Amino acid sequence: MAITRFAPSPTGYLHIGGLRTALYSYLWARKTKGEFKLRIEDTDTQRNNQDALQAIIKAFDWVGMEYDGEEVYQSKRMDIYEKYIQQLLDEGKAYKCYMSREELDALRERQMANKENPRYDGRYRDFSGTPPEGIDPVVRIKAPLEGKIEFNDGVKGAMSFENNTVDDFVIARSNGVPTYNFVVTVDDALMGMTEVIRGDDHLINTPKQIIIYNALGFDLPKFAHVPMINNPQGKKLSKRDGAMDVMDYKNLGYLPEALLNFLVRLGWSNGDQEIFSMEEMLELFDPKNINKSASSYNEEKLLWLNSHYIKNVSNERLSKELEFFDCKLENNDKKDLLLDLCKDRAQTLVELKTAIEKFVNKPTTYEKKGSKKFVKEGTFEMLNNYMNLIEENKETLIAASDFENITKPFIEKYELKFPQIFQPIRISLTGSTQAPSVYDIIAILGIDETCRRIRTAIEKNFDKETI
Repeated sequence: MAITRFAPSPTGYLHIGGLRTALYSYLWARKTKGEFKLRIEDTDTQRNNQDALQAIIKAFDWVGMEYDGEEVYQSKRMDIYEKYIQQLLDEGKAYKCYMSREELDALRERQMANKENPRYDGRYRDFSGTPPEGIDPVVRIKAPLEGKIEFNDGVKGAMSFENNTVDDFVIARSNGVPTYNFVVTVDDALMGMTEVIRGDDHLINTPKQIIIYNALGFDLPKFAHVPMINNPQGKKLSKRDGAMDVMDYKNLGYLPEALLNFLVRLGWSNGDQEIFSMEEMLELFDPKNINKSASSYNEEKLLWLNSHYIKNVSNERLSKELEFFDCKLENNDKKDLLLDLCKDRAQTLVELKTAIEKFVNKPTTYEKKGSKKFVKEGTFEMLNNYMNLIEENKETLIAASDFENITKPFIEKYELKFPQIFQPIRISLTGSTQAPSVYDIIAILGIDETCRRIRTAIEKNFDKETI
């Protein structure tokens, strides 16, 4: 039974790299019948952003990743951290360091001049004299002076760090506020984390956290550090490449299951399978199958997945999703026809809305290039004859196939080529040559509305100056 967590800082919005890490943690906890928890790391009060915090909560709600219990806020746990810092001081495992900023800067300059790695020199490690005046001390932990820190990473395998590469790092600042590595360790231990799955940018923090675990006598969790998501060129993902707020994906018209499916495959695989339902993810996911190398963001793959889910979710679901984009179909008696016709071409809900509006809304402009190409001498007469035909047979024309059966003889009678009749009708009805089957469009609009739109196009001369 795995107990995992996701622990974002509300200093910025939740990006897809963070959501992927959360997804991996969520899947493993749920698969093992464990717990998945959300902890908000908000000790940096100057940089915390309430809007970013709400966006994180909304993102979890949107993608349907429920966490166990209430969110845990580090800002409400300061007394806990103070208790454990004091414990380490009392046990001689940590100490107060009175080194001034000027002294620290001078030390680092000297070390760099000697081509040494900048590190604290431990001058107050065993200090027993009178503290200098005017200095608010930091608290440093006593790091091991020799040996190695070793652990088996769930993704990277055996890891080893020489202890002499880790100095006596600060666990509480001079104002008493504990540092990131200290509060993360205490929280992970007290919240019972058995496995910590996080980005490999945190790998450098792990040796320090293990030192804190050992000093406090806490059991170590298993660590799994997930490689980053790069852009298609192999560089750090930028907002232009897709590293935007998770909720921006909702605004762009992506379905949450498409985004989760996309993210689970960015660094994990099950053979050549590309489409994963949440049930399949829960059945198949195992952190040991996470790739050791970085993944590349692929917008085309995400769009392909999104189009797949748009085609396969119910029309009732699509109708509800479209309400977010001010596209309301509940009272439209042709709702299912509209959705069935438009969803096959849409890669996003925004595209689906645009396609639907071509039917629901009368065109206000007509595609000039298409009008010039397909509206010729004799087109108006042909359109009038066609309108007469469908109006005369109004009582028997209902389905798209009915219009096809009556239109084919018409095409043969007047020796027309398909573009000669269909493209002017498409432009009349939708304003564009890029539209679905004319038969489907007419079946949705109905004969009266079809004829009104064709007559309007003729009256406006398809916005052409000459015919």
